[in-house]
Amino acid sequence: MSTAPVDLDLDLDDFDTDDVDVELVVFDMAGTTVSDDGLVERAFVLAAERSGLVDNADDLEEAVAFVRETMGQSKLDVFRELTDSEEAAVAATAAFETAYGELVEQVGVTAIPGAADLFQELREAGVKVALVTGFSRTTQDTLIDALGWSDLIDVSLCPAEAGRGRPYPDLPLTALLRTGASSVAAMVVVGDTASDMLSGLSAGAGLVVGVLTGTHDTDTLEDAGADVVVTSVADLAELLGLREETIE
Repeated sequence: MSTAPVDLDLDLDDFDTDDVDVELVVFDMAGTTVSDDGLVERAFVLAAERSGLVDNADDLEEAVAFVRETMGQSKLDVFRELTDSEEAAVAATAAFETAYGELVEQVGVTAIPGAADLFQELREAGVKVALVTGFSRTTQDTLIDALGWSDLIDVSLCPAEAGRGRPYPDLPLTALLRTGASSVAAMVVVGDTASDMLSGLSAGAGLVVGVLTGTHDTDTLEDAGADVVVTSVADLAELLGLREETIE
């Protein structure tokens, strides 16, 4: 396979940058490349009930708001903030992962339209594809297997394999090391949450892209450091110059 970098030629009114040779694109999963459909919040509510995390409806509402605010971060880190001991955080995380797996099995999982085609186009252009998540390895593998993406990506990473989860830079930087990309400037980070943007920014990515198919809106993504915000990953091929702009 060719490893020639893609020339990043952006044509955006509010974004100005020199051309960048792209060697790696790091994608978030739930809300970015995988349709969430509220499964994360639903799994959290189930986990909170099963683990005794909250005592009443008001506490649950407050906890759900915190989960929404910290979407994209390591689930263990989120539960560490919501519990009073490491043991309780680990137990709550396990309950969440179990509940999420049950919901995926019940309702299925779908990709964001255009995600699989984008992965294929990137790899055909010699660009590496990485999937990163705040889920555990078991849950991440369940999603990848259910979507049939194993042969469309170069590497997948969860927080336990990188050191720290988002908003730290560990996930994209570990993806860069695993794929052999030559520099952080040659890396694009894509996600739907503020944590994704902060992670890409901290990692020094050449381009940080927010998408609107998940948790956070344009203002939140831009405030967190997004260079550009697009409707979905389906717009990324055109953004990176892999596909000619459609003229209607």
